[in-house]
Order: sequence, then C-alpha cells, then structure tokens
Amino acid sequence: MKSIRDDIARKGILVSDGGWGTFLVAAGLGAGECPELWNVEHPDVVRNIAKSYADAGADIIMTNSFGGSRITLEPHGLARRAPELNEAAARLSREIAGNTLHVLASMGPTGKLLMMGDVAEEQLYEAFAEQAIALERGGADACSVETMAALDEAAIAVRAVKENTALEVVASFTFNMRTDTGYRTMMGVSIADMAAGMLNEGADILGANCSLGPVEMIEVIRDLRAAAPAVPILVHPNAGMPHRADDGGITYPETPQMMASRVPELIKAGANIIGGCCGTGPDHIRAIAAAVRDGLHSAGKS
Repeated sequence: MKSIRDDIARKGILVSDGGWGTFLVAAGLGAGECPELWNVEHPDVVRNIAKSYADAGADIIMTNSFGGSRITLEPHGLARRAPELNEAAARLSREIAGNTLHVLASMGPTGKLLMMGDVAEEQLYEAFAEQAIALERGGADACSVETMAALDEAAIAVRAVKENTALEVVASFTFNMRTDTGYRTMMGVSIADMAAGMLNEGADILGANCSLGPVEMIEVIRDLRAAAPAVPILVHPNAGMPHRADDGGITYPETPQMMASRVPELIKAGANIIGGCCGTGPDHIRAIAAAVRDGLHSAGKS
C-alpha cells in the first residue's frame, strides 16, 4: 500500500475521519472509564465507529488509542496491558480499512510535564515506543502524535516512533491561544517553533487538531504552511467552538454543511488532509469528502 505522503502526491487532498469519543459515550462508556479497554471488551462498538467513517468516504481511519500509553493507562490499573490494548486498537481499524484505506494510529499526550519533574525523559520515550510498536504490530501504517501542547514531550514521542517503527509520523499540535503574533499552544509554543522542532525530529507530516473550529484553523494552517512550505499538512478542527449547556453538556454549533463550506479555504491555506475532531461525526466527514471531490473535479476542469 502507498504511504500517506505518496497518496497525497497522487491525489492532492485526502479525507480523514472525525471524533470517536462521543460515539463511545453514546454506546455506554462511563465517566472515568478507560476508552482503550473497549478495544478488547467491546470490539464491535469500536469496529463500527471505524466502519461509519469508512462508509462516509474517509481515506484515513484512526484508532481508539489516544490515551493508550502505559503512563496514561496507569491510573486505570492497565499499564501492563498497553501493548495488548494498542495492538487491538490498530487491528480493529485495519479490519475495516482493508488494503485500500490508511490506518493512522492515535497517540495523545500523557498529561505529565517534563518541566515540572512529573516524569523522566526515559519514561516518556519508553512509553511512546512501546505504544508505537504495538500499533504497528496491529496493522497501523502511520501514527499521529496529536493534541500536543509541549514541544519536549512531542519531540520525544516523534523520536520514539521514528527510531522503533517504520510508521509514517504526523505531529499535530493544538493551538488554543490567540496572540498578537499568531496562535500558540497552552504551553506557549508558536506555530513556527512547532514546525521546526517536529521536522528536526523527523516528522513526516505536520498538523493542527482540536480546540479551534474550521474558521480559526484557516489562519493556523496558513501560518503552518508558511513555516513548512514543502511538508504535507493535516487539519482536524472541532465542529466550531464548544458551548456548555445549562445541564453541563457540551454542544458544537457547526453542521456538516457549515464545515464543508470551509474546505476550499482550508485547502487554499495549505491543508492536504482534512478531517474532524470534537463534535464531528460521519455526516461531517461525508460532507467534507463531497466538498473535496467537488474541489478536485473543478480543479481538473480548469
């Protein structure tokens, strides 16, 4: 199977999938419960989420492994099961992806801060390497070190993947602070510093996900493209800015059609892979995929 970068070179734009957590909660995942445990205890639920995105037209299917490092699993008493849970996550998505779609394995932050002494560099490296090896064994052909805010943790994660697997690596940060000099992460990392740091560690694809809606992401992707002119870029926006309801629930305002309407602007800004994060579902991805097809068809006519 061609790499994601090869497919981008051939097709121009790829469509990724959307959020997973909402569907797990709807299926019965309780507060404080470990989502990754569902890979072995409720595999049909996880497999059906992947299938819903494949059916919606996604070229890339992700995995239920965002919190799958042994450090993140430890509070659940599941640290020793990290290899098993990650391998199962990749295998379930691969069963749906077959040989035609890419499996992009999710690797999220640990919640530990190196600068505060919460964890040692060696511990982070070993945890991310163990997770990546298991994801590759389960059938992933790439991984997304995603929703990152700290440059040091992301650098260790990317390095661990590159040195221990043959997986393509996406390095995707979440930029949630608007400043006079552009967006930054909650740890103060600028888009330019993120791009330079991740490319220095060997990241194959750069990206931005979560926190922002598609409108705000246009500026982020434009700045990321300026910082990395020759590198493929992924964008996974939320379905708009979240609103907290009176009952404490979170809602997202952007309909599938609203998100799809921003696809041309995201492509113009420099995005090569477009999907969704919080608040998005198969209907959003179906609309995004249609917008991508329409754009490529129009470009082919011109």
